[in-house]
Amino acid sequence: MSIPQSGGGPIEHPGQLAEYLAQGCKPAEDWRIGTEHEKFGYDPETLLPLPYEGPRSIRAMLEGLRDRFGWAEVREGDHLIGLVKDGANVSLEPGGQLELSGAPLENIHQTCDEVNEHLREVREVADAIGAAFIGLGAAPIWTHDQMPMMPKGRYRLMTDYMQTVGTHGLQMMYRTCTVQVNLDFGSEADMVQKLRVALALQPVATALFANSPFFEGAPNGHRSWRARVWRDLDADRTGMLPFVFEDGFGFERYVDYALDVPMYFVYRDGRYIDALGQSFRDFLKGRLPALPGEVPTLSDWADHLTTIFPEARIKRYLEMRGADGGPWRRLCALPALWVGLIYDQGALDAAWDLCKNWDAATREGLRVAASEAGLAGEAGGVRLHDLAREVVAISEAGLRARARPGAGGLLPDETHFLNALKETLETGQTPADELLARYHGDWNGDLSRIYRDYSY
Repeated sequence: MSIPQSGGGPIEHPGQLAEYLAQGCKPAEDWRIGTEHEKFGYDPETLLPLPYEGPRSIRAMLEGLRDRFGWAEVREGDHLIGLVKDGANVSLEPGGQLELSGAPLENIHQTCDEVNEHLREVREVADAIGAAFIGLGAAPIWTHDQMPMMPKGRYRLMTDYMQTVGTHGLQMMYRTCTVQVNLDFGSEADMVQKLRVALALQPVATALFANSPFFEGAPNGHRSWRARVWRDLDADRTGMLPFVFEDGFGFERYVDYALDVPMYFVYRDGRYIDALGQSFRDFLKGRLPALPGEVPTLSDWADHLTTIFPEARIKRYLEMRGADGGPWRRLCALPALWVGLIYDQGALDAAWDLCKNWDAATREGLRVAASEAGLAGEAGGVRLHDLAREVVAISEAGLRARARPGAGGLLPDETHFLNALKETLETGQTPADELLARYHGDWNGDLSRIYRDYSY
């Protein structure tokens, strides 16, 4: 979840909302890569999630990262709720999932170095306090009652609201983890093409990174339970956004959509003011019940955009949101996949050619099939395994065309970061398939073994 936004003055006319998004347009030489990933912390002795307080806790993790590695504090009231350093931040999801939101970097080599350094720091602190971390799309054993709640006002509001608008919202908040990548666009037209490709091909990422076949102690019938959770959460703010594929789509149409998404809160003076279900359109008119007579700032608009959760979304950059959290190696593969697809124009055009003739039913069908069956899924005559082969090949060509060297020039480009995905395509076995094979094989149905065998 995002931290409060800042730096925006009062909104004086509605056109500023689209202008805010358009300010994200950058020349290609300034495009960057920002990778985010979440992971579950737990107590190796009890296999229960880490509480916020105590010697073996989330707060102890944050304090350890601060004291050992020079991170600066982010506080909400009296609580330490995050860290910042060198353009990156460490934040907390509602159930204590620890998230790194990486700095905007130039290439995947740098991204992977950042991931490796962060996980090394996390492991050092975790070892010191007797904790451990694991990368999965959903908590395999824990029940909702076993989950702590992090001391953030935003989460208290969301917890109450989620129970009124869907059946899986609390599961998303407290018991799922993702890896995502944030990427830039050069113009409105470039944003449109990239967002269409991102939404249409998000099921490919869901399938390739599927890593949540267990929930509450047993197989759940899906390769990605996390993706299943997102399908029944809050229809007003999730999904595949069919209007993005309509003629005339652009920043203004996205603003119209965002204005119709019910609000969660307004952030003022270090606290979250309850605006659940209220209208940003009313806010623009000074008629918000939570703040009568007050008009929003651009910071309020930026905050509101963080409460919208489609499979891919735009703020002043583009977010790819369809993948499960997972093993160390795949945290670099996800940004590599999308950078290869959309940061080279030839690759972007080829990717659009793959999906431009699909209708909304096919796109939604692939989304469902990916969560249920992973690469074995199919919808509208499209087989996900075949589609994924084409997508990864296009991405590889895009990375090769970018030709961003690493390792002091020893690596000519970023293509090797796709190796984990190419192995998955060769075997047809996603991480979820591997986990299920272990569960039915050498684990003999003992799901506690997942912590020993798959922790970072």
